[in-house]
Amino acid sequence: MADQSARLIEALVVDGRQSERARLVQRGVGRMMIGLGFSIVTELPLASGRRADVVGLAPNGDLWIVEIKSSVEDFRADRKWPDYRRHCDRLFFATHEAVPLDIFPEDAGLILADGFGAAVLRDAPEHRLAPATRKATLLRFAHVAARRFHTLLDPGVQEMGGF
Repeated sequence: MADQSARLIEALVVDGRQSERARLVQRGVGRMMIGLGFSIVTELPLASGRRADVVGLAPNGDLWIVEIKSSVEDFRADRKWPDYRRHCDRLFFATHEAVPLDIFPEDAGLILADGFGAAVLRDAPEHRLAPATRKATLLRFAHVAARRFHTLLDPGVQEMGGF
């Protein structure tokens, strides 16, 4: 049972699509956001079909999306990030010290992170969500978080589908 739980936790925490560097940036961003009072969900599927790297829910209900870029090539290859603005109040990029910071657009926030923490270098401009979009995104956030938690409590439930 302990081995099964350990494998399940590993599957929920480590996304096989990420590089080790991106995983460390994600961990640092998560620690920073938790320290600021946010709750977070990683790899959150959005209504648009995109998947946000980190979505943070602030105590006041604001939603932030943090898009992680682990290299210049990673940033250049990804042109889907403008779509994320439709699902958050603030959009940030997060990266590590080996990536030149001047590649990131000025109209998004910028976070520098490592595996231990992160710092906001540039705040993101606010673009408030429409109430219906906010509600839909909050419900998605809540459902995904609750299902992931329930899977930790009852690993067999994943075999029942719906995840």
